[in-house]
Formats: sequence, structure tokens, C-alpha cells
Amino acid sequence: MKRSVKWALAGLAAVLVIGVSIRTIGMRKAPSTGATAPAAISETVVQLGSADLVVAKPRELTQSLAISGTLKAVDSAAVKARVAGELSGLTVREGDTVTAGQVIGRIDPTEYESRVRQAQEQADSAQAQADVAQRAFDNNKALVDQGFISRTALDTSQSNLNAARSTHRAALAAVEVTRKALNDTVLKSPIAGQVAQRLVQSGERVSIDTRVIEVVDLSKIEVEATLSAADSVAVRVGQRATLQIEGSGVDAATGADRTVTATVARVNPSAQAGSRSVLVYLRLDRSAGFRQGLFAQGRIDVGRNTALALPLSAVRIDKPAPYVQVVTDNRIAHRAVETGQRGNVDGQTMVAVTGITDGTLVVAGTLGPLREGTAVRLPTP
Repeated sequence: MKRSVKWALAGLAAVLVIGVSIRTIGMRKAPSTGATAPAAISETVVQLGSADLVVAKPRELTQSLAISGTLKAVDSAAVKARVAGELSGLTVREGDTVTAGQVIGRIDPTEYESRVRQAQEQADSAQAQADVAQRAFDNNKALVDQGFISRTALDTSQSNLNAARSTHRAALAAVEVTRKALNDTVLKSPIAGQVAQRLVQSGERVSIDTRVIEVVDLSKIEVEATLSAADSVAVRVGQRATLQIEGSGVDAATGADRTVTATVARVNPSAQAGSRSVLVYLRLDRSAGFRQGLFAQGRIDVGRNTALALPLSAVRIDKPAPYVQVVTDNRIAHRAVETGQRGNVDGQTMVAVTGITDGTLVVAGTLGPLREGTAVRLPTP
């Protein structure tokens, strides 16, 4: 038993010696392995394209105001009934073309024809009474000249003649009134254009001033836009505007919405009650193909100003103060700027800035934010 214990202790001692030897050898080899571990870390360089950069320089900014409104025909007219009666012969409908003076319907003339005949009979009777008074006056005048009757009788004859003539003239005026009413039974379009609305149907009885149809002349179209009282101060007759009108389609060459140019034709001198807004009327340079009631929106050019400017998208606002990313010695630096008036240059929104100099190379807004000190590589010329 004692001999087996001795053998066990001897084996344990041998294992400990072998383990210590292996650990020592491993520690000696470690320095040579660790010497090759560190590797150099390369700096990231951002390659910039020509579209990623913009140069700050003086630009002529077009000051403009946003507007919106609806298209309206310059000339439009409502055909109304001028006399009461039953409507007949109304053949035109929405979309039909009419000419100036064209008959579009009639009101039953039976009653008005009778009135004309009645007035004419009364006028003829008054004419006869005037003729009788005239003969009586002539006879009395001859008798006065011969001394058979007094002057008073002649004066009475004169008065009767004057009254008969007045009655005749009144009867003739009544004839004209009834004839006009008869003529008014014929409904005519006052202007050339297209029927926009048909408000009654044949067979209906209409009263005076009942709207029958509405005619619009689409050869001249204008935009009726609303501006605030403050914005309207800058608007003047003759200023130019660029508009987009619903339904005008897309420009095949550019793929953008087709635009239409217009000119400020009139500015309402009074503000609307309640909203305090001011109506502005713009004449379209090309009105063919547009319809009354379409929606239009765009901008009116109200002035021009030259200033050091950048695209609005190049000015960053993700810090408490606006700034731009500039390229200095092939590295990014942030420069605080103050923004001023905005304007349009070739359809792009630009903003006047201070805090940088003319010729400063600025990163465009399409690239996104970069850390200060980021190394960049400029595009080759």
C-alpha cells in the first residue's frame, strides 16, 4: 500500500514538471508572434463629383410671390328672360357654340302680340281724337277772325287740341313698349362663345330675369388669384408670372409639368371683406385649350436683386444656426452663415448668404452632412 502511494506521487510530480516546461516555451514564443499584430489604419477619403459642389458667387435673384387661383373667361354673359311666359325652342345645350345675336330660344309671344294690337288700336283712337280737336280748333280760329265767337272759345279749342295730341303721343309710346316686350320674347346670345350652363328647359314658365343659359368666350382667359394684403403691395400691372395649370400635361422634352406664362392685367383696388385679401387678375399669353374653372398655381416675379447666393438646399439647418460645408485644403469645414432674401435662378430656389466670400467652394445639399475635417478628393477638371 505504501509502495502504490509512492508511485502515484512520483507520477503527479512528472506531470507538473511537463506542464511548467510547456508554459515556459509558450511564453518565450509569444513576443515574436505579437510583433507582427499591429497594422496601419488608412484614412477614408470622400470622392466628390462635379454635381456635389457649388461655387458661391453673386447672382441675380428674381423675387417672386406664390399665387393660386382659378381660370375665368374675360367675357361671359348670362342670357335672361326679359319677359315672363312659357319658354319654347331652347335647342342649345352645354358645350354648344353660339354666335353673337344667335337666337337660342323663344317665349310664347301670344299674349304680347295681343298687347301690341291693343296698344295700336288705342293709338289709332287717340289719333282720331287729335284730328277732331284739330278741325275744331281750325273752325273756331276762323270764326274768331270773323268776330262770330269770343277769344275764350278759341283758347278752349287750343287746350283740347293740346290734350288730344298728348294722348296720342302717350298711346304711341305704349305701342313702342308693347313692341319691345314682343321683341324680348326672342332670346339671343349677346356674345360669341360656348354654352357653359343651361338652367331651364323648354316648356317651363319663366319669370322676368330668370337665367336661361350662360355663355363664355374661351378665346380670352385670365386667372383670378388671391393675395394677402401685405403681398399685394409688391404686385404691379405688367409683371410677369409663370403658372402651372391642371390638365395642361407634361413637357415631353423635360418631363416636368408644362408651364404657361402670364401677365398681371389688373389689381383690385379694394380688399375683400372678411378675408382682407386682394384679387389679382393675370392674362394668359396662350389661352387656347384651357377651360373656365381650372385650378392654376405659380409665382409672380415682383423684383430682382443681385447678391452672393447659394442653392437653398446647400444651407444646412441641423445645427442651432444655419451653416454650409465648405472645402478648404481638401478637407471639409463648417462655416456659419446668415441667410437673406430668396429668389429664383433658372427655376432653382436660391438664397442670399453672408459669412462666406465670393468663390467659396460649397458642398451641395444632395451629398448629405460630412464631419468637419473629412478628407475629400475634388473632381478632375
